[in-house]
Amino acid sequence: MSPCHPFPLSVLSLRHSTGLYIIAPRPRIPMHLSPLKTATLFILLVLGTGCESRTASLPSSSSPTVSQASPAVTPSPTPDPQTFNRAMDAAMSAATIAQSAISPEDWQMVARQWERAIALLKSLSPSHPKKALAQRKIDEYRRNLTIARQRVKGQVFAAQNPSQTSSPASRLNFLVFAGGGAPHYNEIALEKNVLYFQRTLANLGEIRDRVAIFFANGNDGQASIRYLNSQRQERFKVPNIPHLRGAATIQNFQNWIETVIQQRDSRPIFFYFTGHGYKNEKNIDNNALIFWNEEYLSVQQFARQLERLPQKNPVVTVMAQCYSGSFANFIYEQGNPNLSVALQTRCGFFATIKTQPSVGCTAEVNEADYRDYSSSFFAGLSGISRTGETVPSADYNKDGKVSYAEAHSFAKIDEHTTDLPVSTSEVWLQRQRSEAQKAQLLQKPIAQFLQTARLEQQYVVNSLVQKFGFNPAQSFTENSRQFDLSNKVEKAYLTRLKMELLNIGIEEQIRSGGNFATIAILNRLIECEGESWKK
Repeated sequence: MSPCHPFPLSVLSLRHSTGLYIIAPRPRIPMHLSPLKTATLFILLVLGTGCESRTASLPSSSSPTVSQASPAVTPSPTPDPQTFNRAMDAAMSAATIAQSAISPEDWQMVARQWERAIALLKSLSPSHPKKALAQRKIDEYRRNLTIARQRVKGQVFAAQNPSQTSSPASRLNFLVFAGGGAPHYNEIALEKNVLYFQRTLANLGEIRDRVAIFFANGNDGQASIRYLNSQRQERFKVPNIPHLRGAATIQNFQNWIETVIQQRDSRPIFFYFTGHGYKNEKNIDNNALIFWNEEYLSVQQFARQLERLPQKNPVVTVMAQCYSGSFANFIYEQGNPNLSVALQTRCGFFATIKTQPSVGCTAEVNEADYRDYSSSFFAGLSGISRTGETVPSADYNKDGKVSYAEAHSFAKIDEHTTDLPVSTSEVWLQRQRSEAQKAQLLQKPIAQFLQTARLEQQYVVNSLVQKFGFNPAQSFTENSRQFDLSNKVEKAYLTRLKMELLNIGIEEQIRSGGNFATIAILNRLIECEGESWKK
């Protein structure tokens, strides 16, 4: 199954929310009566069902206006249908700020948000369906408020909250956004992807409760996750993800960015998105992520949000949704490949190219049947599969740690699907040559490519040459001429070999060409992709 939006819309409208443009579905209207209107974070994407591309013009030129956060004021709330959700948002904000709060002023902001959440929950009527849950939350939030107030006064609170004093902060700033845009395509595999990501963190010594995770509808209690029970009947369940901060909304994404800015957090950012992707037929270089309530965040909008961060904050992404390769363009200023590469260090890894759906999302419960890019990537990174089995080491250069690039290479062989995984450097490299130049490169014997390939690239080429029984003394073109392309997965593996050879060949040409500015860009991308969760 593919992680794309599962149904077509004949008309899309653009509305403005929280300083960003969001695409929202509208009733079907004859096109001649209602023409289409146009307007102008280390991070990962995955999975969906029934993928169909949809056409709309996403913002491409004007920079969105982003409102600046101001200290919250404890309200005297008037009950309304959204009071519980507003309370959960305030609690999420308090928890987010507390992650990096240092000064008494920081903790005062935390305290105000806990006060606001408590006041909103207390305003619920006795007949509210979530009144009992609200009372439990009030007791929890009061304890948190006490701790925050003690921090305002500079008091030590190790006894009340030992987890915040017993271990150092993570070297990386992890952010996860996940889930479908609505319950009917918010499959259980997306929740299980997040849980596997948490297990991967633990296996590599990271502290799970310090990772900012936003999933679908968050903590509002709605049964939003679609799954099939043992009788193959469709059912829905409430998200059950430990340390879940809130809903996967653009507002929460913007709030997280604002917190990093306010707290002057300079740690490298790792962003993982596992959800659904949108194909922008009018500009395939500006596809989008689909957040909860079908909010859309395009490549260019994503890049502009990152531009609000200090340049010293490197950003790495892992995305496995449909058409995810388009997000390789986030390395450019404003996410536009026609502009210069941004000064901020950015790189990423994507399940497939910008024009193709990816696979993996399912309502099936058994994880042993899951096949998708991020499952293979994190298995390579940690050495442990999502079912708990040890996998062959991806430490191809034997330096004692697995880099992102090595995990990416591992996934190219491990993932038995039709995906065509790419990284930022690989997409950038292939933009440097015409199709005719690429075809000429593929006339070289395969063995010649191996002479300049990095070790993780050698692993991919050697594995696929062996898989197909190719003769390394001959070219890719000669070897593949008589190959049977009827099997789609086998065809994908063949295309992966072709892409790998091109990556190696184009890089060698660039390095021998002597253009120092171009070589410097390539080195920055490869260095970023060569980083690791381990020091």
